[in-house]
Amino acid sequence: MPAYVVPAAHDLFRLHTSLRAVIAVFALMLSGAAAAHAQAPAPLRVCADPNNLPFSNERQEGFENKIAEVLAAELGTSVEYTWWAQRRGFIRNTLGEQRCDVLMGVPADLEMVLTTQPYYRSTYVFVTRADRGLDIQSLDDARLRTLHVGVQLIGDDGTNTPPAHALSRRGIVRNVAGYMVYGDYAQPDPPARIIEAVARSDIDVALAWGPMAAFFAARQPVAMRVVPIPAEPAEARLPLSFDIAIGVRKGEVERRDALDALLVRRRSHIEAILDQYRVPLAAAAAREGDPPAAPAGAGKADGGDGDAAGKGT
Repeated sequence: MPAYVVPAAHDLFRLHTSLRAVIAVFALMLSGAAAAHAQAPAPLRVCADPNNLPFSNERQEGFENKIAEVLAAELGTSVEYTWWAQRRGFIRNTLGEQRCDVLMGVPADLEMVLTTQPYYRSTYVFVTRADRGLDIQSLDDARLRTLHVGVQLIGDDGTNTPPAHALSRRGIVRNVAGYMVYGDYAQPDPPARIIEAVARSDIDVALAWGPMAAFFAARQPVAMRVVPIPAEPAEARLPLSFDIAIGVRKGEVERRDALDALLVRRRSHIEAILDQYRVPLAAAAAREGDPPAAPAGAGKADGGDGDAAGKGT
């Protein structure tokens, strides 16, 4: 879910201490009782999925792996991972059991954890073969009623994603196939199956989370087109773009604030990583009192409308 112009976090960073002081506090928190005598800061303990590219994997090849490394480097330490498949109970069994302290890449409004300010915002996208020339730009495109459409399903119970709901509300159901986000975990990169299905012409178009879709579209043997699904007034209660943040345990305000400081400090590095992984970025969500927002998918996300094949990281 993906992706997803990076929201400015600095305007929310109002700590009155210097960054150096904040980092020192964070290091002390991580090291616990040993901090009193330890010279080196404790590792940045991250909970992550070992088989979930482009976000993370055990070989630390995902962009969330890279961002965690940037944050750890700022602390003068390294990343220590607790690997756990992102299935039901992931947060309870990792963060909840104190096995690790940080969840990279969670929705900014995730209620189960305390979240930082968003460090990017992405969106769902349309993915098609470039040689088909479909150029679908809207959920209201009449061709979606007859084409073979693929959508992502989430979780063990096959929960529908926002695009699946949007199609269903338009009566587009019979020509839609579901692809589990988690898929066959025995295979590498389970989320890639829906994009591979488009490349093989098993389906005509996939409606998928942007960061994942753009990453795997660039790795298919044929040219692929990735186009952000625009926000539409009719879908105001069903958002297609999401702010993404870092999660920590509820109540750990100092840890959260320290991470916010690091995100501000290393913002340019994080943006470079997101660009390297072709994460489609969406415009920041409008806030009360803001002027009218740019269309979702503006800016970088528009760059996905083209030949993505062979342009990997």
